[in-house]
Amino acid sequence: MLPDSRVITIERFILDQEEKYPEATGELSNLLYDIALAAKIIAASIRRAGLVNILGSAGATNVQGEEQQKLDVFANNTMTNALNHTGRVCVMASEEDETIIPVPENYPVGKYVVLYDPLDGSSNIDVNGAVGTIFSIYRRISREGPGSLADVLQPGCKQVSAGYVIYGSSTMLVYSTGQGAAGFTLDPSIGEFLLSHPKLVTPRVGRYYSVNESNFARWQRGTQWAVRGFHGDRPTEIKGKNSRYIGSLVADFHRNLIAGGIFMYPSDSKNPSGKLRLLYECSPMAFIAEQAGGSATDGTRRILDLVPTELHQRTPLVIGSREDVGFVADTLRALDQEQA
Repeated sequence: MLPDSRVITIERFILDQEEKYPEATGELSNLLYDIALAAKIIAASIRRAGLVNILGSAGATNVQGEEQQKLDVFANNTMTNALNHTGRVCVMASEEDETIIPVPENYPVGKYVVLYDPLDGSSNIDVNGAVGTIFSIYRRISREGPGSLADVLQPGCKQVSAGYVIYGSSTMLVYSTGQGAAGFTLDPSIGEFLLSHPKLVTPRVGRYYSVNESNFARWQRGTQWAVRGFHGDRPTEIKGKNSRYIGSLVADFHRNLIAGGIFMYPSDSKNPSGKLRLLYECSPMAFIAEQAGGSATDGTRRILDLVPTELHQRTPLVIGSREDVGFVADTLRALDQEQA
């Protein structure tokens, strides 16, 4: 018996989606292809990282003050070079760069803005842990010419598309254009992303909670109280959960998206504004979470409603299964009222 040859590539899927919108020009579709190509290049380099001397530190720090890994630099350059010449973008921004990334002179500019975290969780690289790429796409708000900072500083609710790539036991790309979320797994034998998860829907209540509990003593009381609820230490409607924490937002979020769960990176006394970046990490992941039936807040406020004022603005993040995220918000509000 011959194997089933019915496959849907990411290209075919995007084209099928595009046909539903007669006004579509194909620019967004091509931009998503560009990102998928960059993901393939990064995935290939990660698979061979230990063989081609690109593991380890690059000997520099990024704008966040974090040590850059060699693959951080490679992934950042790969994303930038895949997008800057296409005529589909007017400006870009990366977690690794201090300022916005303009389209080079003599190249055409387009109507889209792309923001990205080229290699999330890079501290896992040298121990062969899962890492990822996160991206976010907006329409420009300036009328013409090169893009500006104002084009980049838009709230997450204005995103036209967002997604991530996880480089683990397999490479998987998940994205949404606002019509639900879909996942594609890279088949290395043919070099194509194939549709593997046509409609991702996360459970309303999850099995896992993911948080760095070594920071427990620095958390506010409300955060401590919520996490104790996930332990099962409190009499609540939320049952105790299993703890799973990888230390890569993409990896932890992806597991919880599929199996159900909640990821938290709350504020603490060391990071009163939170640690994760609103534009490069929180907003795109919040877009995916909501499209899959989940939720994302900074504890109490919807992430997609937050209006950024800085390129590298940070925020607390609570994201995942809707009822679990709601439980954290209810706990924080109840303690605020108690203390008022």
